[in-house]
Amino acid sequence: MQHAVIAATGLYTPPYSISNEELVEAFNAYVTAFNAEHATAIAAGEMQALQTSSPEFVLKASGIKSRFVMNKSGILDPKIMRPVLPERSNDELSILAEMAVAAARQAIEAWGKPVSEIGAVLCACSNMQRAYPAMAVEIQHALGIEGFGFDMNVACSSATFGLKAAADFIATGSSKAVLMVNPEICSAHLNFKDRDSHFIFGDVATAVIVESSAQAGPRGWDILGTRLKTSFSNNIRNNFGFLNNAAPEGIGQPDKLFVQQGRKVFKDVVPMVAEMIVEHAAELGLDRSKLKRMWLHQANINMNDLIGKRVLGREPTPEENVVVIDTYANTSSAGSIIAFHLHNADFVEGETGLICSFGAGYSAGTVFVRKRG
Repeated sequence: MQHAVIAATGLYTPPYSISNEELVEAFNAYVTAFNAEHATAIAAGEMQALQTSSPEFVLKASGIKSRFVMNKSGILDPKIMRPVLPERSNDELSILAEMAVAAARQAIEAWGKPVSEIGAVLCACSNMQRAYPAMAVEIQHALGIEGFGFDMNVACSSATFGLKAAADFIATGSSKAVLMVNPEICSAHLNFKDRDSHFIFGDVATAVIVESSAQAGPRGWDILGTRLKTSFSNNIRNNFGFLNNAAPEGIGQPDKLFVQQGRKVFKDVVPMVAEMIVEHAAELGLDRSKLKRMWLHQANINMNDLIGKRVLGREPTPEENVVVIDTYANTSSAGSIIAFHLHNADFVEGETGLICSFGAGYSAGTVFVRKRG
């Protein structure tokens, strides 16, 4: 059996950024207008007044300072408060595929090999643009790749699940190289009218090329082991789907967008993920206290700090537990891959790190990697 190597990565960053200050200004304008419109009902106790937000609240709650988005004007318009992305014709490359292709081309250029060596394309993300045809097949076609492609959705854990699938394809000889992409337009599923979550998500796309060690050469990262876990929970949920069309009165309801019970998620997920990392490291014979770096899912700075502390047995340094959530926000499946892509250049041969994601489901994935020489 051949073992798998992460050979190259790519990152597409959208053209627009929204600061906390800009986002809060728009949200508070909406709140002011809502409270004024419903002043009589609020005074009569029939309706609760909405609370304003603040940049300080957002930063303390999440660690986020700004986020990249595919459309800025619609999100910041208090009368719209959602991204305005015109629908494209079926003959045009879809917007999610366009983002993925951009990230993939960067990875392919870094890889330095022809796409003819890639045998499979996996589109692993939370926010699929449509049900079918599969986004992966459209991306495969746009890049001129033969073989096969398919979509997979395990919410924020999709990338690590995708890496596991890619590594398994390599191990069984199904493909010599696999392209995995994680395009996310999270802003389209975010309720920008909800004070507790209006700041959470951003848009982005990442790409990873996984290939056989037999053809990888000295560069890249050996995948030492992968582990996946799921445990059903309703504490993070999005009920939007094609069945909503059968009940038009449900469209536009809050649960058709991202909803979560944040405190319950924190309480449940942190120990689950920390325990999973510790057990997986022990199984692989790795000293977790000596991991050079953890590239964790960028969901919430407080969750990452506590997971890092439990894994290392001490407070992690900024170099050991890297943060990109401050400028990218939560980008769902792509978060850990952004962190890996931007913060691995200082590794030398033999040094070990961890790519880890976790999220709705609940779901979690761990991928331990070691720098090749």
